[in-house]
Amino acid sequence: MPTATASVATSFTPLHDRLLVRRIEETESIRGGIIIPDSAKEKPQEGEVISVGKGKSNDEGKVFPLDVKAGDRVLFGKYSGTEIKIDGEEFLIMREEEVLGILKKK
Repeated sequence: MPTATASVATSFTPLHDRLLVRRIEETESIRGGIIIPDSAKEKPQEGEVISVGKGKSNDEGKVFPLDVKAGDRVLFGKYSGTEIKIDGEEFLIMREEEVLGILKKK
């Protein structure tokens, strides 16, 4: 499984059905000439999957691989995941079930 190596000195691999996600910041827009301070902005609900766990296992011990893989762009709920810092960079750790969908460019 890929580990978090993108500009991160520390290696991190999530366990089971968890994902390590980096939020993708939206481009800053100025509405009507008013600059919105960072404290008033909502956190983005889109991110890039950095690394994934091996998958969810059932009662018999069979492991089911995840549908999401490292490099996918995903959408997630506003209050999804747990915020953590690794080497000064902010990430989210969330379960695959918290991902609403995978974004793909056409």
